[in-house]
Amino acid sequence: MSPIYVPGKVTLRQGFSPVGIGGDNVYEIEVSGTVYRVHVFTTVGTSEFIAASPIPNLEYLVVAGGGGGASGGGGAGGFLEGSLAISTGAHAVTIGTGGTGGQGSNAGQGGDGGNSVFLTVNAIGGGGGADVGDTAQRAVGRNGGSGGGGGASSSRTTTGGTGTPGQGNNGGGNGGFIASPFSAGGGGGAGAAGGTVTSNSIAGVGGDGRSSSITGTPLTYAGGGGGGVYSSGTAGSGGSGGGGNGGASATNGANGLANTGGGGGGSGINGLGGNGGSGIVIVRYAI
Repeated sequence: MSPIYVPGKVTLRQGFSPVGIGGDNVYEIEVSGTVYRVHVFTTVGTSEFIAASPIPNLEYLVVAGGGGGASGGGGAGGFLEGSLAISTGAHAVTIGTGGTGGQGSNAGQGGDGGNSVFLTVNAIGGGGGADVGDTAQRAVGRNGGSGGGGGASSSRTTTGGTGTPGQGNNGGGNGGFIASPFSAGGGGGAGAAGGTVTSNSIAGVGGDGRSSSITGTPLTYAGGGGGGVYSSGTAGSGGSGGGGNGGASATNGANGLANTGGGGGGSGINGLGGNGGSGIVIVRYAI
């Protein structure tokens, strides 16, 4: 389900004085008798949330862009939620872009996702997935909000990147399985670590994301990308919350879902890793 529109929960009203201004989509919901105004920011880059008056209890969800896959799956963007007080005035909102997928054959790691920022809340972009691990420098998934998955390898054990505490989890590695068809680890997700390879022919799954009900309906964000398989075999599935599925041989990894911070799926030897999904910022307050 899209995090932008929530069927059955929207109770739009016209003609009232807004407390806040800004966002790509603005609507109202009622939760347990309390009406909230929800502002959803989805456009990559920096915009503004303008508070026309102080808001003593502003709830937020900030998710960074997911990492791109290569051989290993891309790590999910960092996931942060909570509440804070906000003063009158304009406040910057930055939505992180998804990292660019890399080629899963000694051509470089996937790109890191961009940070998403609101006031002092800084969600770290997901780490890119590792390249094929025959080059030691590229064998490890990149660090980030969640870590990218370690690459497939014919010669060495690979490991996933490290996630940021409180925002995400580590990526998985190849578990020392270095025989054909060579499988890669999954990217970490906000709710779980990326899967480590347990068979030569089965890549690691992406770590699952985390659920938030800030929109009025539980939705899951920040899933890791599934690992790729160098030749034929079973690629890893993406984690819940927008993680892209991995690919095998000439199959590309799938992109992470936009505005979820999902990591891109890893690919096989002749494929491309998926791009990470862009981030999102959602705020709400009682009216």
